[in-house]
Amino acid sequence: MKTAIITGTTGQDGAYLSSFLLNKNYRVIGIVRNASKSNVKNLKYLGVSDRITLIEANLLDLSNIIRILDKNKPDEFYNLAAQSSVSLSFEQPIGTLEFNIISVANTLEAIKIVNPKIKYYQASSSEMFGNVRKENLPVNESFVFHPVSPYGISKAAAHWITVNYREAYGIFSVCGILFNHESVLRGDHFVTKKILNTAVKIRLGEVEKLRLGNLKINRDWGYAPKYVEAMWLMLQQELPKDYIVCSGEAHSLEEFVKKVFEKLDLELEKFVTVDKNLYRPVDLEIIYGDNSEARGKLGWNYDMSFDQLINKLIEDEIRYVKLEGK
Repeated sequence: MKTAIITGTTGQDGAYLSSFLLNKNYRVIGIVRNASKSNVKNLKYLGVSDRITLIEANLLDLSNIIRILDKNKPDEFYNLAAQSSVSLSFEQPIGTLEFNIISVANTLEAIKIVNPKIKYYQASSSEMFGNVRKENLPVNESFVFHPVSPYGISKAAAHWITVNYREAYGIFSVCGILFNHESVLRGDHFVTKKILNTAVKIRLGEVEKLRLGNLKINRDWGYAPKYVEAMWLMLQQELPKDYIVCSGEAHSLEEFVKKVFEKLDLELEKFVTVDKNLYRPVDLEIIYGDNSEARGKLGWNYDMSFDQLINKLIEDEIRYVKLEGK
């Protein structure tokens, strides 16, 4: 039985990855900041909360991580923990930079000290690319980073730290450059979750309005449970390599909202208002990726269309809202 440690276990990706690895017969250990205060509702929703071991750790404390690795002897380490809100990173840039960078350096240094054979996965982000000219899209693994938010900057730094430990110390450390990936377990501060949850509640008569910011942005959206499979596949390869994980196509936020409201038989103009106070200081106009490397070398198969994604997200959100109301 392999042992995997996951940081960010209680978040969307951490919960789905925990469930995925348990089905692969792994022993799963989840790292949380405070076990007594951790919100495990995502793990409970997937029915895995009693099948993983949660342990407290401070990822800004190198000695703490060393003790955890020494005691639990993991085969694989998935680092999904981060301050992951782009908008919040503009309000809290120093905290975002500190945690998202130092936690990665500490973990890789601990692996180097305790057992360099531990395989390490780093959650990188499409936000690292910044504003790419339309004629240069889609982006692939060779593109230069030019992040336009403190979050993107922190992720780019963490990415290169991961690459450096691979090249300098021979550690099997890889980065998954994930584009937007959604599910019913998305955090409330993500716009897609806000749209889906509010729209379903409008349909049920529980909410009256949905306020949104810039609807003209275009993103590459996919389904989160399929993306965690790519994380695992990266650590099963003979050689470590970084991969882009995406759907390969872009759709506007306006299209996302329209499709959700159409599926729920709601009038967009009646319930949705645009609030310029919700605009970010700097935003990416359009970005989408090329997933041919992940498909060809990892054998990762993603075939969900945008319409299928919207249908699945609505279906899951309706079930989730009704469960919450019980």
